[in-house]
Order: sequence, then C-alpha cells, then structure tokens
Amino acid sequence: MDRWKTTVQPTRRAVRLLMTDADRNEVLKAALPLYPQHPRALLTLLEALALWAGQPLTAAISAAPSVDRRCAEALFGDGLVPLDSALVRFDVIAPPPRRRTLPGVGDFRQLRLLHGRWS
Repeated sequence: MDRWKTTVQPTRRAVRLLMTDADRNEVLKAALPLYPQHPRALLTLLEALALWAGQPLTAAISAAPSVDRRCAEALFGDGLVPLDSALVRFDVIAPPPRRRTLPGVGDFRQLRLLHGRWS
C-alpha cells in the first residue's frame, strides 16, 4: 500500500486534518473541534489511521502563530511539542508564507494549480 500523507492544522476555529494518497487523491478530510476532550485524542486518532493504512504514519503539524497555548496543550498534553509513538511520527512545519499575486486579468486559480504540479 502506498504511504498516506497527513497534515494537521490547528486554526482559530477548528483542527483541520487532510490525508492524501501517493497520487494526491484525498483519502480523508476533517474539521474537528479545537479543544478535544482528552489530551491523547489526536494521537489516538492518528494511530487508528495508521492501523487502517497498515503502516506507520507521519503527520505534519502546521500551526499559525495565532494558535494559542491552550490549544497546543489540549492537542498534545502538557508538552507543547507532540510526542511520537510506535505508529505516528510528527513533523512540525512552518505554515507556508502568503504568496503575492497580481490583481486583474481574470481567474488564474486553475493555472496556478497546474503550475504547482509542474514545478
């Protein structure tokens, strides 16, 4: 089975999760409440997905600077850094910088997507 790519992003309103396969097809999308009821909820969810996939999972965590400390504690427990397990490894990544786009001349979203896949 091909490796699934997983990204978790806490925002001001929710914890968003996106999982794709090797061909970038979406396997799972979720918008979860910002504060789980248990500090191991995120890790347990990701461990379950690793079991479903039949292989260990690497999850990229991307948090904007606006995410508060309480949210990080709710997601990862007392430590503000997620702890790996036998089934899940975390990579903390910086959110991508906002790119500058030129106004006018119509809608270029489709072309930007094609350009991103080509480069």
